[in-house]
Amino acid sequence: MNPLERINQRLRALSKAQPWLADSLERFDGLRTPPPRPLAEVQADLDSLVGLDTVKQQLNSLVAFLQIQGRRQAHGLTEVATGQHLVFLGNPGTGKTTVARLLAEAYGSIGLLRRGHLVEVDRAGLVGQFIGTTAIKTDRAVRRSLDGMLFVDEAYALAPVENERDFGPEAIETLLKRMEDFRHRFVVVAAGYPRLMERFLASNPGLRSRFQREIIFPDYTTDELIRITRRFAAENEYVLDDSAQDALAEVFNGARRDEAFGNARFARNVFELALNSQALRLAQDSGGNLEGLTATELVRLTARDIVTTTPVVEDSSRPRSGWFRRRTG
Repeated sequence: MNPLERINQRLRALSKAQPWLADSLERFDGLRTPPPRPLAEVQADLDSLVGLDTVKQQLNSLVAFLQIQGRRQAHGLTEVATGQHLVFLGNPGTGKTTVARLLAEAYGSIGLLRRGHLVEVDRAGLVGQFIGTTAIKTDRAVRRSLDGMLFVDEAYALAPVENERDFGPEAIETLLKRMEDFRHRFVVVAAGYPRLMERFLASNPGLRSRFQREIIFPDYTTDELIRITRRFAAENEYVLDDSAQDALAEVFNGARRDEAFGNARFARNVFELALNSQALRLAQDSGGNLEGLTATELVRLTARDIVTTTPVVEDSSRPRSGWFRRRTG
């Protein structure tokens, strides 16, 4: 970490106790935000994502609609006012955060949002531990996201079941008010498991009217998960041989596909654990003579590396959140 990053980190730690300092840092972040990328670049990144065909189609349609409305307004025609806040429904690892970041950039590119940045929060980023602190934390998250997008991950955690002393509903009330106060300054995306998000939307009478669009992120197919794993490998200069890809198909076909399935996170676990298996295999096969290994041997992953990771990945793909386990059983 360079000296400037270290200073910035210490200032942010101090800002937790000094709201005026937090506000100053937020304004500084706004000044240093780079200009939005051209829309064509953002759309190319979106199109390059594996799978998600229905998601891409809906988002491209939404962006095109907003562009047309902008042109109508430029010609003095009536602009159709529609809510831009979205609900992303999908299991973990289905690309919700990545897509939200690209959508925020696209909104910045077409001028709907001035900065087009993404601020990602969860329950801990909005809900305080004491009376009066929740509204402050939620307001702070909203200020950080002005002229950009606020991504609320696992939004259902703001609406716990039968807990009258919980401060989650206060965060929802505050967020709803700010969505009206700053309706032209930021966009909110609430994301989470489809089943639990229904409870979130029903927890407050004003939520459904604010979130007019719901986009479903499907689980990845086995073929898509193999493509994702191959991308992980290529990005890190590894190659999956044919036997490794066959082994991957067995791993993904045999995985339990419930709402706790990790999707792309599961694929990443398989890949990262395969690297450990490959290292052990190469060390054993070479008799410890690692200097004699060729570049081809160092980049190749085989079925031996994939299959041995299966039992560990099955366990590591499960949610770590105790909150989730207690309430979903």
